[in-house]
Amino acid sequence: MNAQKRHQIFTRLREHNPEPTTELNWSTPFELLAAVLMSAQATDVGVNKATDRLFPVANTPAAILELGLDGLKEHIKTIGLYNTKAENLMKTCRILMDRHGGEVPRTRKALEALPGVGRKTANVILNTAFGEPTIAVDTHIFRVSNRTGIAKGKDVVEVEQKLLRHVPREFRQDAHHWLILHGRYTCVARKPRCGSCVIEDLCEFPDKVDL
Repeated sequence: MNAQKRHQIFTRLREHNPEPTTELNWSTPFELLAAVLMSAQATDVGVNKATDRLFPVANTPAAILELGLDGLKEHIKTIGLYNTKAENLMKTCRILMDRHGGEVPRTRKALEALPGVGRKTANVILNTAFGEPTIAVDTHIFRVSNRTGIAKGKDVVEVEQKLLRHVPREFRQDAHHWLILHGRYTCVARKPRCGSCVIEDLCEFPDKVDL
């Protein structure tokens, strides 16, 4: 795929959705971090239901620690893997209090040192909470990037590196939001909705379907 085609793709995605953002509910960097930690193998809708119960009661590292592990589990028990997620969030809150003054750090190294935080989660925080032009590659973005030809790679790190190299600078801040939403609602895994896709004629997927 050439640079002109990539530019056209992101131009259309921007026209279709000028201000894309995460579908997780959050109002502070810590709320976003907590929500993303809970989002593994869970839907954003499911996470939002849990955080809508949790955040009015405890939405800071200090408040989560005061709530205690059992109290935290009670608020997020509707989410899959909630036991592990609760333990990771408690450990993360302790580190934030002990090493970062209760604030979410703004560097990748410090973020990835938090329990349950990997490269993808760090990229989400850096991009969405702090406005850095990072690209968090999840399963949706990995699929869309390979399927369309925007950035082909054998693993998420390779796709991320190619996206950072090939996505025009003017689109980089919002690129991962456009791609994840496109993968979630249009370029879905089993039956992509090619017939209603705004970039169908630019996409290089050879097996398009008329849905």
